[in-house]
Amino acid sequence: MNVEYTDNDGNRGPPDGRDYPRFMGPATFARLPGPSEVEEWDVSVVGVPFDVGTSYRPGARFGPAGIRAGSKLLRPHHPALHVEPFADQQVVDAGDIAASPYSIEDAIGQIERGANELLEAAPRLIALGGDHTIALPLLRANNRKHGPVALLHFDAHLDTWDTYMSAPYTHGTPFRRAAEEGLFLEGHSMHVGIRGSLYGADDLSEDASLGFAVIGTWEIEVLGIAGVVTQIRERIGDRPLYVSIDIDVLDPAFAPGTGTPEIGGFNSRELAGILRGLAGLDLVGADIVEVAPAYDHAEITAIAAANMAYELLALMAVHRRGSA
Repeated sequence: MNVEYTDNDGNRGPPDGRDYPRFMGPATFARLPGPSEVEEWDVSVVGVPFDVGTSYRPGARFGPAGIRAGSKLLRPHHPALHVEPFADQQVVDAGDIAASPYSIEDAIGQIERGANELLEAAPRLIALGGDHTIALPLLRANNRKHGPVALLHFDAHLDTWDTYMSAPYTHGTPFRRAAEEGLFLEGHSMHVGIRGSLYGADDLSEDASLGFAVIGTWEIEVLGIAGVVTQIRERIGDRPLYVSIDIDVLDPAFAPGTGTPEIGGFNSRELAGILRGLAGLDLVGADIVEVAPAYDHAEITAIAAANMAYELLALMAVHRRGSA
């Protein structure tokens, strides 16, 4: 028998792991209910199993399933932020958006339409990728719902290059296209965790011209988590916020299962600490991308990604509580 968690407001969450073992039950994110099992909901978690935009190691199409498997370890109470992400708001696993594995342009349209439908049903959306190409249609959908957002991008790479082999839509170009379409707020957006070699000396200056500031991963040695958080909050201000997390922002020791690993990344504690420092900001949407389970070991990457999704849900719960 599935022992479900239900709070005083009637929100349905995952089964209690003390009564129903966490290796059993539905294969949804954190064993959450689907949309058909609740009357209404606040946050949709959706998979986007698409990786046709990858430039090196493929396999992120299996990322949503991997993250869902890693999420079975999550529990209902977040002690650091004093919220219950699954009870203070109704969260559902909305399944996967079907996206063509043959045509990037078709897939981008399908993802945008799927995200639009979910944002009509509930105001907040967290997508599990998939490669970083999916950020573009997700930003389009969030722009339609919330207007231009402050974009906070965690990644080893800028992802603002113009083309790859003449292709304008890849996992290395979504934020160049987003800038051209005015989907985020220039001067209030930034990359965090950038590191590694570049294609040219002008990569960073071109990126800055699109409206981004950059905090490199090495700067945490000087700034610490608190210093990074301060710079982020000063940049974002009180604007509606979209967070895009490429799991390769973590060092390969903490996230080996990804398509384009780079040395010198954050550890999982640092990334979680930075996210927790954003408590109170108006997080309207997010994605977690580039989890490729075929390169993972003992679900290290999938578990890290699932926990980052949990941190994002906790941020949404904090803001919801503060706005009530």
